[in-house]
Amino acid sequence: MQPAKTKPEGQTITVAHSPDSDDAFMFYALATHKLDTGQIQFEHVLQDIQTLNEDATRGKYDVTAISFHAYAYVADTYTLLPHGASIGEGYGPILVSRTPATPADIPDLKIAVPGTLTSAFLALRIFAPNFKYEVVPFDQIISAVENGSCDAGLLIHEGQLFYESRGLHKVLDMGEWWHERTGLPLPMGGNAIRRDLDPTVVHQVSDYLRDSINYSLSHREDALQYAMQFARDMDPELADRFVAMWVNERTLDYGEQGREAVRRLLADGFAAGVIPHAVEVEFAE
Repeated sequence: MQPAKTKPEGQTITVAHSPDSDDAFMFYALATHKLDTGQIQFEHVLQDIQTLNEDATRGKYDVTAISFHAYAYVADTYTLLPHGASIGEGYGPILVSRTPATPADIPDLKIAVPGTLTSAFLALRIFAPNFKYEVVPFDQIISAVENGSCDAGLLIHEGQLFYESRGLHKVLDMGEWWHERTGLPLPMGGNAIRRDLDPTVVHQVSDYLRDSINYSLSHREDALQYAMQFARDMDPELADRFVAMWVNERTLDYGEQGREAVRRLLADGFAAGVIPHAVEVEFAE
């Protein structure tokens, strides 16, 4: 067993998350030094979720945003923090198409997906084990559907809110389907922390992350204004809707239902043969 890796006083903790308005909102207080974090300094690294998932397999960062699907492959290195989850309450990633299609058509469609380690991809594979897909950067998926390089696209970000204005058609809302199937919300991603950090540091980092989320929820206008710079030209109303979908009371604490949703998603992924091994989901306490 490796000895615990203790951060000396004053050394930074690397925190990696996506350059998206919801993550920016969540980390606003930490990124802009609104909180007194004592001797712990935070270094923020911005990467798209597919890159973060891949980096997590190498244990690159102390704290990282991660898709729950990807967690299945790094659970020996990371444990989940009890705060910072993005969980859809009856909504989730949306599969859209250029021409009208139904869920029964999915096996015949070539689908643009945002990454094979995303929870959206896992949920779609649970729904339809066999379909053709191409990995496309999440912010280029709508274009891939529009230009015909793919028949359909799996939207995980703000495209969920404006795809209709681009003339695309909803095939399946994964969150609606998941709730009908399980009665649970659909968990997309969370924040994980390296297991080999000193337990005291883990506890402190967890508290600071919770405080940052709480600060943003309590100072919503300021936090949203900060997050707008990461909103990819969204208007403020749309950005506010998007942030509200993915940063809420469930983000402060999963609750038992949220934790059960993560366990169920990974268990169903294993049962469907998408994940090759059973996963024990653990949360840092």
